[in-house]
Formats: sequence, structure tokens, C-alpha cells
Amino acid sequence: MSQPAGNRVGTKGKTRAEPRLGGRHPIKTFPERDNGSEKMKGATKHLRESDRVCKEQQAVKRPSGVLKEQRHVSKELAERRPNDPTPADRKEPAPKHEAAVRKEEKAVCRDDQRQDLPDGDLRKIRSSPDTPWLSDDDLQKMELLASGEVVSKARVPAHGQVLQAALDPGSFQKQNGAKTSSRELNKHQTTQHALPRRVAPENHSERCRRGGCSLLKRPDDWYEVLAFHLDRVLGLNRALPAVLRTFPQSDVLPYRYTNGAPRPVVWWDPNIQHLDDRDNDQNSVPLSWLQYQELLRMHCGKEAELTAAPCVGVNHSEWGRLALFDFLLQVNDRLDRCCCGFRPDPEESCVENLLYAKCRNDKELVLVHILVRKTDPSRMVFIDNAGRPHQPADNLNFRLVEGIDEYPEQAVSLLRSGCLEGRLLRSLYSDREFWEGHGGAPGLRPLVRTLEQRGRILLEHIRDRRLRLNRDL
Repeated sequence: MSQPAGNRVGTKGKTRAEPRLGGRHPIKTFPERDNGSEKMKGATKHLRESDRVCKEQQAVKRPSGVLKEQRHVSKELAERRPNDPTPADRKEPAPKHEAAVRKEEKAVCRDDQRQDLPDGDLRKIRSSPDTPWLSDDDLQKMELLASGEVVSKARVPAHGQVLQAALDPGSFQKQNGAKTSSRELNKHQTTQHALPRRVAPENHSERCRRGGCSLLKRPDDWYEVLAFHLDRVLGLNRALPAVLRTFPQSDVLPYRYTNGAPRPVVWWDPNIQHLDDRDNDQNSVPLSWLQYQELLRMHCGKEAELTAAPCVGVNHSEWGRLALFDFLLQVNDRLDRCCCGFRPDPEESCVENLLYAKCRNDKELVLVHILVRKTDPSRMVFIDNAGRPHQPADNLNFRLVEGIDEYPEQAVSLLRSGCLEGRLLRSLYSDREFWEGHGGAPGLRPLVRTLEQRGRILLEHIRDRRLRLNRDL
């Protein structure tokens, strides 16, 4: 069964306000449904106000209660007699206040911004202790994707623009020599899948079952590489490793894959569970929009059994991870394939394929790319993550966060801290071809700041609705 990575529904817009007309297929306007999305749209109206709030959250300020406490301490120090014990003499040191913690975070962010990213490092994958969010397993798979030799290929059914390619790690293991020992390269055998080693001739399917395959995506899907690094920096750890790569002339690959255009290469996970239905193999479970909204209210895994209808075996906390990730990237081809939550351009495939017309009836809407692993069916896997890097702030898709009542605390804290830009740039630097192909830090900074802007809008949405943050995510 093939791992989905197919045609992505395009989306360059926000919620279903009055659509722009033009092109071959004018967009019809559907009556608004009272699903709360209009209230959520308000989060985008005052970006300057959102910026001010974000800066106030990042500023080193003491809460009023802390200021009163400190004035009390100052008075106590002024009146203290010479023989009184000082704070250092006391057995229990005073706890750090929130302001002090924020001050430390701000200093760390400044260190992130000043991090040296030298152009002289010519390694394809530039691993560093400064990117602890990239695990050894991630780096090993990135090495395989960036340097492995293509030894066989196969078409992916129903996905004509994607090619499955088996990669031989032997070539880059020899190139690395003493830099990377075979023990280090195969260290992740104790985790998910060992990099394949040449022991005996294998066919393509056997290579893929051993974790040695990849998906060669379209050049336009380069944003999927940035999505992988965003996933790791935020601490979500649900996306599959991805790199940007060009391929030399090959006896295995067709010419369009070796014409010099860099394209994203994503690790193929043989552990992903697919439905037996060949026409619906882009899901581990079939799920309609109405069932999805119902299971969100049930809090599956907390207040309801994972296997009790309408639950589908996925923990409630996973949907908060997914919503945050998809909103920042504006990935609609998962929760909103029909483009119901924004104004799509007339040339978008969801309009040309008449999917947009289904928005008038929630009963016709289904979710796609809802995937889990066979060995861990309560946790999701995020695939096909090439969202919309240039989606304008006044046309963001708030349907992606509809029904979500809690978000992962670690990711939200990073968005609040102001550290996202420095850490994400440092992470992207590890992929030399991606880094250099997008102009290094100057070229990538606008993309990262767009993500930060969307993050501020999401933070305002979370704050205004007093949504929960989950520490257990």
C-alpha cells in the first residue's frame, strides 16, 4: 500500500468571505453557517494590536503582585538590623519570578540571533550541538535522503507527480569515512528503523520495508522541508524527515528528476497504517468533518475511551498539535480539502475540481491525510505539509482551528518567547542545499517572520478564548 503524498489542493486565501471572481470558474458564494468561524476571523483584524500584546508578553515586566512583594522586600531590607540573616543565609532561596524567567528566555533568544552560521561548512547535512531538537535519528535519515544513491524506484498509485525511490546509504558512509562511524550511522536501530545495510541483493519492496525509501516530491513542494524543521523546533515531532536535493544523471531516475531542479525528498515510513480501500489510502481512518467535530467534544483518551464511537483511536491532544502546525503553515489539504475556510483563487484545484461547491453541506466534507503508525495508533504522523508560505494575513484559514480547545504548551511558549526566528534559521542551516538555495538567512528571514506573524494571531485567538495549554503533549 502506498504512502500518500499526492496532489495538493492549492489555497491562497482566508475564511469564506466574498470570493474574488475571475478565471474560468467563478466562485459561488455560500450562505454562512453559524459555526463560530466569524468570531475567529476577528483575530486577524488588528495585527498591530496583536504585535503590541506579543511584545508585552515578551517584555521583562513584573506582575503587580510581584512589584508589591518586591516593595515589601525593599522595605524589609531597609529596616533590617545588622545581625539579621540576609536572603542568602536563609534556608529556602526565593523562587524565580516569571519576569526573571522571561528575562533569561530573552537572553537565550539573543544568543540564538547571534549564532554564527558559517558559509564555509560544506557538509550536506551540517549537524551541530546547537540544534538539540534534531535527534540522532533525524540526522541519520537526513544524511540518507541528502546523499544516498538511488538504486531503484516505483510509482506511487494515484500520485503521478511523486516517485518512490530506494536509497543506498553505502555511498555516503564511505564518503564520510572517519567522520561518521558505522556504529553511529546505525545507532538508531534501537529506535524506529535502521538504515539499510548491504548484506544481500534486495528488491525494491524489501528496501522500503527496511526503511530505506523516500518520496521525491515536486520542486514546488519545497515548503515541506521548512515544515519539517518547524515541527522539530516547536517540539511536536510528528512530521517525517525531509531535505532539499538535486540528483545527478542516473540510469534509474527519469530526466525530469535529474535536470538540476532541487526538489524535496521525504523519508518513507513503512510503519504508517493505510486503509485497505485503494481509493482512500490517504487515511489510516475514515473521518468526516462532522465526526471530527464530535470527537473533539468527546475528549477521546481523557473523558472517553479511544475506541468508543465517535473516537478513532487518536488521543485528544493530537488534534491541538495538528491544528497549531497546520495554522502556522496554512496547510488546508488535511482538515479543509474543499477550501471552505478562506477565499480560494479561481485557479485553485479545489475550485476547478468543484470541491469548493461542497462547502454548502457539512455532511459532504471529509478529512484526508489523517495517518498513524501501526505500532503507535494513538499518535498522528504529519505528511504532505507543504502549506502556503505567502498566504496573506487577512485571508488565513481559521477553519483549521475550529473546535480545538487546547494546545501544546511547549509550542505556544516558544511562539510567545520570540525565539522562533533564531532557532528555525539555525535548524534550516543544517540542510545546506535548502539554506543556500533560498539565499541563507536574508532570504529565509521573511518566510520565518510570516510564521511569527501567524503565531501572534494564533496567540491572540488562544488568549481571547482562554483556551487551555496542555503540558502533557
